[in-house]
Formats: sequence, C-alpha cells, structure tokens
Amino acid sequence: MLKVSVIGTGNVAKHLYNAFLNVETVEIVQVVGRNKKALSSFGIEEKTTSDFSEIKDAADIYLIAVSDSAIPAVSQKLESKSGLVAHTSGASSIEMLSKHKAYGVFYPLQTFSKDQEIDFRKVPVCIEGSTKSNMTKLKRLGSEISESVHKVDSEQRQALHLSAVFVNNFTNHLFYIGNKICEENQLPFDLLQPLIEETVQKLKNTTPFDAQTGPARRGDQETLNSHIEQLGNLQDKEIYNLLSQSIQSTYGKKL
Repeated sequence: MLKVSVIGTGNVAKHLYNAFLNVETVEIVQVVGRNKKALSSFGIEEKTTSDFSEIKDAADIYLIAVSDSAIPAVSQKLESKSGLVAHTSGASSIEMLSKHKAYGVFYPLQTFSKDQEIDFRKVPVCIEGSTKSNMTKLKRLGSEISESVHKVDSEQRQALHLSAVFVNNFTNHLFYIGNKICEENQLPFDLLQPLIEETVQKLKNTTPFDAQTGPARRGDQETLNSHIEQLGNLQDKEIYNLLSQSIQSTYGKKL
C-alpha cells in the first residue's frame, strides 16, 4: 500500500485524487490546499486541511499539484517530511525540489478540466527520481493508475511540455477562432466536429507530416488570398498568414 498526500486543489490535483480513489493499493493520507471551497469537493473532511502546518508526516509520497510559481513555497512547507516529494509540472526542473532528501517528478501528460472525466489508465505519466529507489517508487505509483508510465528527464519533459502547448493549447485556440468564424456567419460549430475527429484519428496511422492537407499544402494561392480577405480581424489574418507560411516552408513551397 502506497500512502499519498496531494498538495493542491486545482484540476490536476482533483483528477489525481479521483484516480487514486479508484485503486485499492493507494491510500490518500491528506489533501492540502488554501482554497477551502475547493477542498470541500475532495470528500472526507478529516483528510483535508487548508492549514499547511497541519500536513501529516505519514505519506510515502507528497505530490505537489500547484501552479509552477507556487512550487518553491509549497516545497518549503514539506522540508521536514520524511516521504518523497514530487511535483507534477511539465515545465519545472526536478532540481526545484533538491533541498529534500527524496524528490522527483510525477507529470501526467494530459489536459485536465474541472467537469471533464478522464480515463487515467490512458494518461501517460512521466516520472523522474533523484535516485534509482525514488524512481522505482514513482514508477510503482504511476503504474497503479496508468498503463503508460515513462522515465523522462527534466530536459526531455520540458520539450514534451512545449510540444504539448503546440498540439493542445494552440490547437484549442485555433478551434476558438474557427468557432468565432462560424458564429459570425450563423453556422453551428458542430459541423466541424467530424473533421476535428478525423484529423486526430488519422494520426494513429500516419505522421503529421504526411497527414497535412489544405490550400497551403497544395500551394493554392487563390484560396489563400480569398481566406485572408474574408478575415476581418488583423490578428487572425496574421495567424493565418504565419501558419500558411510555415506549412509552405515545411513542404518546400513559397507564398
């Protein structure tokens, strides 16, 4: 049985908490966070606290699931604890926790939203430990909730996080722009849903390079010009131009 305390009350903390609740081999010792309202959604009151001085020295692993900027301050609150301390950040180095005797990283590579259920068995968990023993402990914890646990060092993880921003955060912003264009023209965004699903689905069988289609890929300058004219927002025009230029540069063509 692994005993785990979760420090944080945001989306990552809540999804990790839910995942741990579903396995008998993990015991949640405590959930700690300043947001009392958010803490109330974690269930058993005696296992939650907003007072960091009440953190129990009873966990095998303390998972810091807070914003990157808050990790150092939270880390200080755990310096007297005997358990392994790990953060869940994709962008922060393992060395941020180097003051602890046992430390590491437990990074679930997924986008987490408050009301969106996640099948954690399919979520890649990227781990890094300060020692081989700590790595083994984090791998064991990861394997309890996920079928995809990977040893990833800090430099690799930061590159992975950067890649994730491109494929998730930036892509979602493009969905927002597409939705805005639909709304401006009295069209339901749902019409694009099959296209979005097929775009992602075909990446299971081919590379993004080979999957690329569209006017920029074809070198269809007439359509590119027409699209630019349709866009009323200068920033949207710049985004369209920049992405089109990047695609044509990738495939050896010029606008």
